[in-house]
Amino acid sequence: MAQKHTTAQTGNATPAAGGGAVHAPRARIAAAPPDPGAILPKTSVQGRRINTVLAARLFQSLDVLIAAGAAVGGCMRASPVPLPQTAFGIVAPFLTLCFSMIWALAAAGAYRFEPGLRPLRRWLASLAGLAAACVLTLLVARLLAMPAPAFHALVETMAAALVFLAVLQGLYNALAGVWARSGALASTAVLVGATGNARRLIRQSAQNRDINIVAVFDDRASRRPGQVDHVPVAGGVRDLLVWPELDSIDTIIITVTSTASRRVNELIDQLRALPQSVVLFMDLDGFHPEQVQLAEIARAPMAYVSGGPRSEARAAAKRVQDLVFASAMLVAFAPLMALIALLIRLDSKGPVLFRQKRHGFNNRIIEVFKFRTMRAGSEQGPLQQVRENDDRVTRVGRFLRRTSLDELPQLFNVLGGSMSLVGPRPHAVGMRTGNTESWKLVAHYAHRHRVKPGITGWAQINGSRGPLNTPEQVRERVRLDLEYIRRASFWLDLWIMLKTVPCLLGDKEAVR
Repeated sequence: MAQKHTTAQTGNATPAAGGGAVHAPRARIAAAPPDPGAILPKTSVQGRRINTVLAARLFQSLDVLIAAGAAVGGCMRASPVPLPQTAFGIVAPFLTLCFSMIWALAAAGAYRFEPGLRPLRRWLASLAGLAAACVLTLLVARLLAMPAPAFHALVETMAAALVFLAVLQGLYNALAGVWARSGALASTAVLVGATGNARRLIRQSAQNRDINIVAVFDDRASRRPGQVDHVPVAGGVRDLLVWPELDSIDTIIITVTSTASRRVNELIDQLRALPQSVVLFMDLDGFHPEQVQLAEIARAPMAYVSGGPRSEARAAAKRVQDLVFASAMLVAFAPLMALIALLIRLDSKGPVLFRQKRHGFNNRIIEVFKFRTMRAGSEQGPLQQVRENDDRVTRVGRFLRRTSLDELPQLFNVLGGSMSLVGPRPHAVGMRTGNTESWKLVAHYAHRHRVKPGITGWAQINGSRGPLNTPEQVRERVRLDLEYIRRASFWLDLWIMLKTVPCLLGDKEAVR
């Protein structure tokens, strides 16, 4: 809960220099407007992707509960004495049943949701794994000379668990099939270069279904076709930079032949500032950019020249972390938030909350919730940075801003998924440092949008709070944000959350 908004916004202030992200691509073309003859057709950008890692963890957790419940219940039925006193020869087969079923499902690929896999084949593979687990369990029971009554209970338990898990696997795979057909398992991408490489990649992605290529961009206006294998050509690179659907794209793939090193370098320079990963379709005998990470997308060789492959496991773990901590904090702070809402209503006219537009992940515009700290109507007139003892700030608002309690409603943003507890602070739309748009002061400004924005962050606990009045302050904020992105982990997030309160309460200098 760090820096404050300092330009008037619906009853609150947003710093012209300290609170906002700018859509870097839009500003970049100020000196070079898009080709007026370019036609930007509407394209079919799919909705949000399914988080397959989180889905797999949920499905696996349900399977674990069923297998463990069956094992415990069956063991209790099979044992003539209380469970803690049950003989090892009875307990071991039931434990084997539980662990071997879960292991077999994982080994059979039951929790890997890839677009190209067929649901029936996945289900049959899961059944084969479960059958192998049953055979192993029976062998263990025989080796341990399990008593006949207990063995009968084991067989009954095994049959019940097998049926339940087989039905669940069928449901999982049917759901995965629906996701695959709807494109929810495919990442979205655009291609730069209407070339033979583009045609090849489009055809391969259509077969493998792991990328949804929605548009092609090419600067050669006189030679570019209207479409490449039914994918529309939507203009040149400058058109891409202001494309309304850009925030829905995961990856930008340069399909210009890599032997054309000069043109490739020019394209990389133009696209590097975008928050999306930029990759080069590699001709393996040709040009290789520096500091690349090899990857395989749609079975085509790729090199990451900006950004890198996103860790779905890390994203899923962070989402669970946000839901758990934000829910607990919302319960803990609910009485305080109710009291603050009452005080705001008693102190001045106007709404308790306001919504402020800021930039989030991939430069998507999000609405951030805050407690109102300024008088209603303060947003009228020219934008003004909040000054010390600003008469637009209410009495209650002055206290809320000083303690950052006005940020508490952003817990709803976290639960909704537009923000995280920890991450780069979401800067206000149109943020300026002096008379200059802040993104122009740092080449890699947009890279801070490669993760969700946070209520607090690494920059805030390291002194970069409040308005950004100089280019040096902007560069330091971005440097700290990018350092967090490189180092992000559960323990770092926990440390930042623990450090946030003492840092804010000990800050007497920042104008908030």
